[in-house]
Amino acid sequence: MAASPLNLQKDVHRRFNPLLGEWVLVSPHRTARPWQGQTEAAGEAPTVEYDPARYLCPGNARAGGIRNPPYESILVFDNDFSALLPETSAREYGDGRLLLARSEAGRCRVICYSPLHNLNLGQLPLAGIRRVIDAWVAQYADLGTDPRINAVTIFENRGSMMGASNPHPHGQIWGNESVPNEIVKESSAQRHYLRDRGCCLLCDYAALEAKLAERVVSANEEFLAVVPFWAAWPFELLVLPRRHAASLASIDAAGRDGFAHILKSLTGLYDALFDTPFPYTMGLHQQPCDGGDYPEWHFHAHFYPPLLRSATVRKFMVGYEMLAGPQRDITPEVAAARLRGASLGSSPHEVNSF
Repeated sequence: MAASPLNLQKDVHRRFNPLLGEWVLVSPHRTARPWQGQTEAAGEAPTVEYDPARYLCPGNARAGGIRNPPYESILVFDNDFSALLPETSAREYGDGRLLLARSEAGRCRVICYSPLHNLNLGQLPLAGIRRVIDAWVAQYADLGTDPRINAVTIFENRGSMMGASNPHPHGQIWGNESVPNEIVKESSAQRHYLRDRGCCLLCDYAALEAKLAERVVSANEEFLAVVPFWAAWPFELLVLPRRHAASLASIDAAGRDGFAHILKSLTGLYDALFDTPFPYTMGLHQQPCDGGDYPEWHFHAHFYPPLLRSATVRKFMVGYEMLAGPQRDITPEVAAARLRGASLGSSPHEVNSF
């Protein structure tokens, strides 16, 4: 007697992440368990356009003593307490086998999206988001010309739950001498897919998700946002250009406009889901800038938000996740449906369409 087919919404199962070559454990039945998670304080958005006590506002002195200029649009500066230093000299330590350490040079920058303290990325007008996107492109190109920088990671931590120490709308830009672990894994997976099938992994995936539609959260002619089939975080999102592009720099004006629309839509849906400023880590994954050839690389953005069931209940990646692998309860399909159904009310965010 043949076994019945796997029910993704009821049966315990594993899903494969082709970008990392890893598996995610999905346990749908656990949504009925009585313990609903540790209660956290709900996030609060700033209410004033200027705060004299916050070091990212125009004209204010930062923690290191340097004073911001009275900027009126976007401000980019080297992090006053940078994790990477450009003057680091090349050195090694250890026996090369069990003990190995290498110096790491680089730069860390901060990008303030707006002088207005009470806005977040999604609350900027579309023209403002587009200016941020163009600034990301410029920073990727600028750091990529440094001979000791071989990869640029652009990201934003939003909310204290994700470690953001300042609510002013801002993100970070890190340029590494080495290519970081996640980029190495994703590049390897995409390269093997291209070699074995003769086509782009994320081009194929974007086309498949657009056809199936069940995990699509927001889309336009240029970009697609989905809760990926292999999502580890409850309301994780993967944002993909519909046309192949290795970096934001190779996306044309229409594509960047489409990206701005998608970012505005997604951040609005997140905030509407639990009626709270939604915390997340968002990052752009672009091809390394080490001068290598990366025909397999497809630009994409990740959103990793920690909220699980409400504005005050978060997902912890502990225990099994730290010792074995990612595990989730709510399925990606349910998460996508909930995000699509989040009411935007009178918000100016774009209407989702496929």
